[in-house]
Amino acid sequence: MSGNSVFGWAIVGPGSIANRFAEAVQGTEGMALVAAQGRDRGRSTEFARRWSREGKPVASAGNIAELLDDDLVDAIYVATPHAFHADAIRRAIGARKAVLCEKPLVPDLASGLEAVALSRKHRVFLMEAVWTRFLPVYEDVRGWIRDGAIGKIRAIQSSFCFNLPFDAKHRAYDPLQAGGALLDLGVYNLTMTRWALCEALGECPPLQSLHASGVKGPTGVDHRIAATLEFSGGITSQFVCGFDASADNTLRIVGERGTIAVPMFWQATEARLHAGKERAEVHRPFRVNGFEYEAEEAVRVIGAGGVESPGIPHSDTLETLRWMCRIRELVGVRYPFEAAAGAAEQFQPGE
Repeated sequence: MSGNSVFGWAIVGPGSIANRFAEAVQGTEGMALVAAQGRDRGRSTEFARRWSREGKPVASAGNIAELLDDDLVDAIYVATPHAFHADAIRRAIGARKAVLCEKPLVPDLASGLEAVALSRKHRVFLMEAVWTRFLPVYEDVRGWIRDGAIGKIRAIQSSFCFNLPFDAKHRAYDPLQAGGALLDLGVYNLTMTRWALCEALGECPPLQSLHASGVKGPTGVDHRIAATLEFSGGITSQFVCGFDASADNTLRIVGERGTIAVPMFWQATEARLHAGKERAEVHRPFRVNGFEYEAEEAVRVIGAGGVESPGIPHSDTLETLRWMCRIRELVGVRYPFEAAAGAAEQFQPGE
């Protein structure tokens, strides 16, 4: 850390999701957005102007090297399209700047293993920005699971679908930018499946089988994915994600004695417990917009000298990425920039 009294964040990729992160940082005590950088200098300058506050000015960097050379920057938040995450991570860790990177951390497993290896080798913090895991309502869900309110977990079900009209130029449908519903949406279904299983069992049980089908569009990326994951112990997780449908987008954790339901689970502010005669409902509004909690977690761990957060450890990021790569393989989606088949499994963290 720089030693500044206020933790300094910089944003790489000042797009739509970066606006939410900027709002959270500028609205949270003890941290500030100090710089932003993107491919379009004019857009970066406008972004910096929009989010500058009294006592919290934001500079516009001309390039990423300039951004990483800024002594006010303690950590960077990477919000570029997925295909460009790996390069930003690599350069930031090389400059010894902590990294909070939008999900998925990277599109392919080889890049994920390399990023984690670099983080550990240089002792630089790296975290996948799974903001969902740090939302206050999941503290209540965690309590219900650990207290055995629904008994042993038997199944997990979730949906994350919204209708996004096809546009071949949109990043969501562009293979060169790692488009597709799985990386944009399905990562939430999978990471929260893993979270629930770890909370219930202490660790995620081994994956025994994975079945997936999908619908691809004209550009070759997935528009919709449906998958079933079967774990040891007879636990099953099923999910659907897509850009061509609308769903209730609820996460359901099914136990031997009841169910936990989390509506709009990726940005949840409420959860419901239904276990026999027991009923409970909790509401946990955001303090700013929800992104503040992952930012605070990153600052906490960085301040303690850690390289990964226990809330989303590197092992979880890599295993979720491994699942997604397998699903894409089953559906027949492959990006032009991916490493050759099998290369990812040969590369191990620390090499």
